[in-house]
Amino acid sequence: MNRNLGNMMTESWRSARLGGALIVLLTLVAYLPAMRGGFIWDDDDHLTKNPAMLSVEGLKQIWSSLAVSRYYPLTLTSFWVQRHFWGLHPLPYHAVNIALHAVNAVLLWTLLRRLKVRGAWVAAALWALHPVNVETVAWVTELKNTQSGLFFLLALLVFLRFEHGLCPRDYVMVLVCGAAAMLSKPSTVVLPGVMLLCAWWQRGRWTRSDFLRVAPLAMFTVGMSLLTIVEQRHNIADEGTSEWTLTAVQRFVVAGHAVWFYAGKLLWPKDFCFLYPRWELRVHSIMAWLPLAGLALVAGTLWHFRRASWARATTFGLGYFILALLPVLGFFDIYFFQYSFVADHFQYLASMGLIALVVGAGTTVCRRAGQQGRYLGMFAVAAALIMLGVSTWRQERIYKDIETLWRGTLAKNPDAWMAHNNLGLVLASQGKVSETIAEYAATVRIKPDSAKAHNNLGLALASQGEVSEAIAEFTAALRINPDNSEAHNDLGSALAGQGKLQESIEQYEQALRIKPDYPEAHYNLGNALCQLDKLSEGIEQYEQALRINPDFAKAHNNLGTALASQGKVSEAIAEYAAALRIKPDNVEAHNNLGSVLASQGRISEAIAQYRELLQLKPDFPPALYKLAWILATDGNADLRNAGAAVQLAERLCAITEYRQAKDLDVLAAAYAEAGRFNDAVQTAQKALELMATAGQQELAPNGHSGLAQQVQARLKLYQAGQPFHEDAAQTATPAN
Repeated sequence: MNRNLGNMMTESWRSARLGGALIVLLTLVAYLPAMRGGFIWDDDDHLTKNPAMLSVEGLKQIWSSLAVSRYYPLTLTSFWVQRHFWGLHPLPYHAVNIALHAVNAVLLWTLLRRLKVRGAWVAAALWALHPVNVETVAWVTELKNTQSGLFFLLALLVFLRFEHGLCPRDYVMVLVCGAAAMLSKPSTVVLPGVMLLCAWWQRGRWTRSDFLRVAPLAMFTVGMSLLTIVEQRHNIADEGTSEWTLTAVQRFVVAGHAVWFYAGKLLWPKDFCFLYPRWELRVHSIMAWLPLAGLALVAGTLWHFRRASWARATTFGLGYFILALLPVLGFFDIYFFQYSFVADHFQYLASMGLIALVVGAGTTVCRRAGQQGRYLGMFAVAAALIMLGVSTWRQERIYKDIETLWRGTLAKNPDAWMAHNNLGLVLASQGKVSETIAEYAATVRIKPDSAKAHNNLGLALASQGEVSEAIAEFTAALRINPDNSEAHNDLGSALAGQGKLQESIEQYEQALRIKPDYPEAHYNLGNALCQLDKLSEGIEQYEQALRINPDFAKAHNNLGTALASQGKVSEAIAEYAAALRIKPDNVEAHNNLGSVLASQGRISEAIAQYRELLQLKPDFPPALYKLAWILATDGNADLRNAGAAVQLAERLCAITEYRQAKDLDVLAAAYAEAGRFNDAVQTAQKALELMATAGQQELAPNGHSGLAQQVQARLKLYQAGQPFHEDAAQTATPAN
């Protein structure tokens, strides 16, 4: 008999391993397309552009502050660890999410078996492949869901084991796993309620011990709930309050609609969308209350038949479904609600209950139908797995990259203003300005009270030189939200572009009153002050910007220029070098450093800077001009290179189309250095003719009024068959 029992246990273990392996295999196959996906939407806030991911100090901030992102410290810690293992390659992050989802499906199967739910394996497999979970699994940020789900299910499994054996170590593990779930994502605060529901399912009643057992976790739940409410309100305050001024009546209407919406997506898996339309809440319409009435009818029916086994099972399944949805039904403000009241990833854990209920009911019906019913059930399961797997495979395509995501969203929800706005951001990064403007204009049309949309449209218009129209948009943004520091800063930049420096300074100062630690506003204010020759004040603003953001390359560069204007050359060189350490492809910093080095007689170093610059940007006129001049005229014969000088000067003049006399002047000098004196004479004469036609002052930048005389003097040298060489003791930079 013992041998038979041992054989049965071995067979059961083998069957369990096979069943688990099959769930994992199906999940991995279904989610293969997600492995090719990139980073999307707020992956930057949580991971790719989150400064906390880069240092041990950042890890401390993750646990102690809301400044680095939302308060999901354990999830952010996972990102921190992954970032240090494989950097910003998206594939490993997707692999982790898929693996966790597969493990969660196996844990769900194990949990349902422990609870003696019929069709446990089928329910877990269908949940694993259901396309409603694509948003969670294919979106890197939603590690929040997969990781919190892991600890949530482990907590329930260990709780059931504790219920059976009352082992203190199991109880400690319940508390640890429960806390880990909530620290991964606060919506798992429903865990104590789910534990009580499981206790009721097993014994049909609650005892005082049940409530005492969940009490410590419930206290942690209260703390996490309050912290999350504060955190969400903090984020909402940055956007204004118009989207969250829901009355209690409206919140109940939202909740009723949301429950049926989520159930519908599970039972009829079609038309999934990253952003669903945000419902209009017509609380005075009878139709608005039908969903709640339907829920009341279901509850009344279950109560009436409460002694029936089917009613008890339905109460357990639906009770879990609604309880797990409770944090996202609209009773509490959630940042995402400004876009939509529902989202697929909101029901990652909740969907387990309804799927298990439907599968359990179907399994019962098939068993009662005998052998034929079982065959029919097997066929239905196979068909459902194939259908869901194919749907999941297709749904993953929109997560290929951020542009595909927003275009796919707009194909299904053309009025998704946030998708228009974010697609505009993507197109702006690609330099597609006209398309960018069209997307921002659509955003403003759909949501005219969005300060952010007006501000983005203003930025796009300003980049096209439509400054007056841009100012109108920035002003509109500030009418909607006078405390929008970004709009003040951007309006200041637009005014500065019109030469209204004093007005721009007022806007920058207003931005800094609202947000004192705003490095871009300090930087822009520094620029405006320097343009007014208030160099000391400008330098102070650049230094403020760098105290806030030491890696602000532009601020280092402009601080260098201001210091150079004060004659502090060595300090200026240090700032340019700092800018280039941070951003080696900073063209302006290379150019400025080259000019300062040349002015100090460090010609070889200046040449190196110009050459590096031209490798980055081969057709950058100032560098072509200065390097060609040095190579053609420097007093040190070892540094002159006639062939290279001619090449550079000819390229310069081809770019500028002979519009400036100074470019012809450097080309003439290069020709002379190469011994092509006829070409040098003709080119110098063209420069003089151009100055005579257009006006010398216009063609002599920086107030240099002696260019014509200098060209005339050099022309005489060329006519005499002599090149022009700068005195080695003088600066090797050109006359301008």
